[in-house]
Amino acid sequence: MAQLKVTLKRSLIGRPETQRKTVKALGLGKLNSFSILPDDPCVRGQIFKVKHLVAVEEIEGEYQKKAKISFKKSEQQEVEAK
Repeated sequence: MAQLKVTLKRSLIGRPETQRKTVKALGLGKLNSFSILPDDPCVRGQIFKVKHLVAVEEIEGEYQKKAKISFKKSEQQEVEAK
């Protein structure tokens, strides 16, 4: 199943509340943030509503984000000690 990579390219400053909520529903926050979404009619409708603010790329196959691992300082010291 194809997936879409949606990237926020323009600011939400001065935009109507409905567009702000749509961008948030797409999983976007700051400029150049992106979200990988399924290619279905619901998502396509949301993208159409804010098409002037986002860039869309079609991705074939499965895409997985790399997990960020964060340690607290004490946990990191324990790992380094072992």
